[in-house]
Amino acid sequence: MIAHLRLKAYGKINLALDVLGRKPDGYHEVRMVMQTVGLHDRIDLYRTREPGIRLETNLFYLPDNEQNLAYRAAALLFEEFGIKEGLSIRLRKFIPVSAGMAGGSTDAAAVLYGVNRMFGLELTPQELMERGVKLGADIPYCIMRGTALSEGIGEKLTRLPAIPQCQVLIAKPGISVSTKTVYESLDAMDLKPEDHPDIDGMIEEIRKKDLYAVAGKFGNVLERVTAGRYPVIGQIEDLMKEQGAVNAMMSGSGPTVFGLFTNPAAARKAYQVLRYGEGSGLAKQVYLTNFFNIGKSTAGRPRR
Repeated sequence: MIAHLRLKAYGKINLALDVLGRKPDGYHEVRMVMQTVGLHDRIDLYRTREPGIRLETNLFYLPDNEQNLAYRAAALLFEEFGIKEGLSIRLRKFIPVSAGMAGGSTDAAAVLYGVNRMFGLELTPQELMERGVKLGADIPYCIMRGTALSEGIGEKLTRLPAIPQCQVLIAKPGISVSTKTVYESLDAMDLKPEDHPDIDGMIEEIRKKDLYAVAGKFGNVLERVTAGRYPVIGQIEDLMKEQGAVNAMMSGSGPTVFGLFTNPAAARKAYQVLRYGEGSGLAKQVYLTNFFNIGKSTAGRPRR
């Protein structure tokens, strides 16, 4: 019997994000290239004799009930499988909140994986993904992880070859955005063909393992909305590129910006500039990490 599990819930960035249209049910059809990064939340699961689910976090403003995706993920499996024992979830957040990095979704994915393992439910990764999409469109990807093409509302996933490793500088300005509002604002925009990222071209460069060419294909249609309202996003991107980033872009609906560096010294200097130097007024949270890639030995199963 497993009494305790310690898990890492990794964040993601979007190397490309396109919106193809809005479906009748209100969801948007998207096409995205997703990449897991090393920045992660820490989750401890404790099996308890007292029935029910309890959640505690290190951030006072996060809900500790069914409004939290991690709680809802546990509740979904508890209800389906009639689990009578209890679960205590200890969540330590490091991924910026409301930042376009799937922080809530990856926490839920980790809890689905953990509850499945702790209580011997024997669900496959694919079966976990089918349950996860009921809670959020990014959750199936957060279960798969690595480099992937995401289509549909985010639930149709195709694994791509791992991108060459590099340093990833992440900076979130002191603002939060509503994903729902960003998508609704995009609906009102008249996008031209050239406004859409060349995702097929990016996939071709990923297969060639050409990091510079991949970075040259960056594109995120949602940036038109968020960066248009918050010029600080463009300012952070410019600073990263001035400091040696191969390229920089907003992730998801924002406002987090990431930059890719092939020179570790330049990446560390850029981190110092954004964290403590002349760029410190632009971002409230700054992290230096790298890609989290899935090796051949772990491609068929989650790695925690």
